[in-house]
Amino acid sequence: MTNNSKQETGDLYVISAPSGAGKSTICHRLMEETPDVAFSVSHTTRAPRKGEVDGVDYHFVSHETFMSMVDKGEFIEWAEVHGNCYGTSRASVIAMMARGLDVLLDIDVQGAMQVKKIFSDAVLIFILPPSLKVLEQRLRDRGTDSEETIRLRLENASKELEYIDRYEFLIINDQLIKATGDLQSIILARRCRRERVLARVSLEGLI
Repeated sequence: MTNNSKQETGDLYVISAPSGAGKSTICHRLMEETPDVAFSVSHTTRAPRKGEVDGVDYHFVSHETFMSMVDKGEFIEWAEVHGNCYGTSRASVIAMMARGLDVLLDIDVQGAMQVKKIFSDAVLIFILPPSLKVLEQRLRDRGTDSEETIRLRLENASKELEYIDRYEFLIINDQLIKATGDLQSIILARRCRRERVLARVSLEGLI
């Protein structure tokens, strides 16, 4: 019997990875296969890449607009990465969680640490490439970055790996299907936690 006096609140998942490790692809594939999962679309000052859609992949805004939002406290976290700014809307995330949706944040390690300070229950998940050599090849294969940018991304990857002991879960993206399945398993298992189950059922008459 459903207990309408309670409202199940969704969980917040922070997904981090070096650029090129495939976290965005995994997150989008997960949402196609898993109900009640929402993706928090970040704001960014960088230009759209080929095929990216405003409001779907990112909210693309000017630097002036972004900094105005920072001044108004509209971001849970924000950071400058590779010369561009990225931020997560506080109001959007809270609204989705209140509707019972599990929310994915695709953000870097700096942002993850900021989010954890505000949402202590946030689940931190780090996606690893099989090796840095594989990561470099993936960056070159996508053909969107200059040699200098690739070098910078690899340097940042080494720095980001220093944070993995702050993450509860690690997923190796050597096979996309398996990596997506690993992420889905984490989310589905956490939905069976006692407090979430009791938020949507009544045990009256059972115990």
